[in-house]
Amino acid sequence: MRTGSEPVTARSALRLRFWLSAWGMVWAVFGTVVFALLGRTGWAVACGVLFLVVAVDMSLVLRHLRQGPHWQPGRDVPPYEPDHGGRGPVGPARGGPERDGRKPEEWGREGPEQGGRDR
Repeated sequence: MRTGSEPVTARSALRLRFWLSAWGMVWAVFGTVVFALLGRTGWAVACGVLFLVVAVDMSLVLRHLRQGPHWQPGRDVPPYEPDHGGRGPVGPARGGPERDGRKPEEWGREGPEQGGRDR
């Protein structure tokens, strides 16, 4: 959700993620080879699976780096409507406050329920 207080030049740390993936790939290959030579097949398989996960992550990072920066809204774009706690949009068109046929100013103290039946 965009609040309007984000930095104008905010960027993701994709290069850092790439180099961390490269470091992880080196250690995964090293672990696979060493554990295979020592006869620890379970650990070798675990390092091999880790290598596959790191390779997929690295390919996604490279894809995002090649796509380049995307359009970001500027200062002239107003912030989005704030989140209302998962209740969704309110109003008569979406089943909001007028869902029982009364307007919010007609609710009185009992709330949106008709006459406070839920008490």
